[in-house]
Parts: sequence; C-alpha cells; structure tokens
Amino acid sequence: MKTTLAALALTLAAAPAAFAQEMTQTTTLDRGGQIGSEDTFTGTVFVAPVFGPNMNDVSAGEVTFMPGARSAWHTHPIGQYLVVSQGTGWYQEEGQEKQIMRTGDVVFAPAGVNHWHGATDSTSVTHYAIQAAEDGSAVTWGALVTDEEYGS
Repeated sequence: MKTTLAALALTLAAAPAAFAQEMTQTTTLDRGGQIGSEDTFTGTVFVAPVFGPNMNDVSAGEVTFMPGARSAWHTHPIGQYLVVSQGTGWYQEEGQEKQIMRTGDVVFAPAGVNHWHGATDSTSVTHYAIQAAEDGSAVTWGALVTDEEYGS
C-alpha cells in the first residue's frame, strides 16, 4: 500500500511538468509580413501576422494601410475585431455610411456582415485584425472597393 501511495504521489507531482507548456515570445522581425495582394487590397498595404490560429482557431494580423489604401469587400464567418493602434482610417458596412476609426478605437464586424476598412484618402492607419476561423476559413473575399465607393 505504501508503495502504491508513493507511486501515485510521484505521478501526481510529475503530471504538471509532463503537461506544462512554455510561454513564447516573438518579435516584429520574427513575424515578418508582406505587401497585401492586389486581389484583396487596393493601394499599398502591409500585412504582418501577429499570431496564428493555434488558440480556438483565433488569429490576428497587424495591417498598415497607406493613404488611399483599403481592403476589398469581405465577410467573416465568426466576426472580426479591428483594434486601431495608429492613425486614422475608414470602415464601411454594406448599405451604411462610411465611418471614421482612430487610434484606440475598437471596431467589431459581426459574422456575415459585408464590409471594408482602410486608410483615409490623406492619412495612414494601422490596426490589429482579430478573427476566428470556421471550417478552416476566417474570411470570404468579395469585390474590390471601387474609387467611387471609397470616395462617397
């Protein structure tokens, strides 16, 4: 009995170490990034991953739009948060007026809401885009935002 209790105690004591995970840190240089595709963005946009979908399929990217740059129309199956970290930009839900977003603002696009976001015509904006995937996809891209739609 003493041997069994000792073995159980050792097993329980070792269990947290056996299942422990280590914290990690990445730097901006570690994450890299790339110029946004002309299929999904108009103008100069730099997209850098912040973290991948290893936590309940939630991922994030840091996106910088130069003046006049914007995303295409798109939807998210779970929704999307935009956390504006620098500058001033615009976002628009289909059928609604264009709205302004500034440093410190948080914008939420509910699941399935068709929208676009980007810089104003004279200022750049950087935001963190946070979204979850459903069935392996976090976004469905639509048409590019026309100059007329962007300017209205």
